[in-house]
Amino acid sequence: MRLTEPQIKAIKHTAHAVLGEGAHVTLFGSRVNDAAKGGDIDLLFTAPANIDNPALTIGKIYAQLVRQLGDQKIDILLKAPNLQPQPIHTMAEQSGIQL
Repeated sequence: MRLTEPQIKAIKHTAHAVLGEGAHVTLFGSRVNDAAKGGDIDLLFTAPANIDNPALTIGKIYAQLVRQLGDQKIDILLKAPNLQPQPIHTMAEQSGIQL
């Protein structure tokens, strides 16, 4: 996994701050592979409760991550009980690493 411990802590802190203490995050994509180079940070945030405004929630997560990690390419997926699951969510959970 190509994230540092401070990056992991910042991501997990953001998940809990925006989504609540029961939230968890899965890293997927190229950053899971230690041999790969470059690539954006692909994250699946799973919320324990319903999300009323998914776009606003993703914006809040992104803004906090950029403040903590710096300006870099971050892709965010959001999963919550009231949101329709998509095939990308399953792929992220199956191929990713929970932080």
